Amino acid sequence: MNKAFELFTAVPKLHNCAQAVAAGFGNEVLAEAMKECGGGKAPEGRCGALHAALKLTSEACHNDIIREFTEICGAVECRDIKAQIPPYPCAECVRAAAELVEKYR
Repeated sequence: MNKAFELFTAVPKLHNCAQAVAAGFGNEVLAEAMKECGGGKAPEGRCGALHAALKLTSEACHNDIIREFTEICGAVECRDIKAQIPPYPCAECVRAAAELVEKYR
C-alpha cells in the first residue's frame, strides 16, 4: 500500500492517482488503462484512486470500499473531495484507496 503513495508522490510525477494505485499493486496493464482517470476524469467524476481500487477488488466488496473511502476522504467524487474545507489531499486519497485494496483483496 505504501508503494501506491510513493508512486503518486514521486518526483518527477509519472502517475496520476488511479495509475499509482494500480501500479502500486503491480498491475501495469491497469495502470496504463487508467492514464485518463486522474483529476476527476474517472467514470462519474469518481476519485481516480477509488476507481482503481474498485478495479482491483471483487465487486462483492465494492459497497464496503465505497462506504469506507467516503468515511475517510469525505466523498466519492473528486470535485467534492477537493471542495472540502480544507480539501482532503489527493495523496491521502491514494493512501486510503491502497489500504482498502489491501484490506479487501
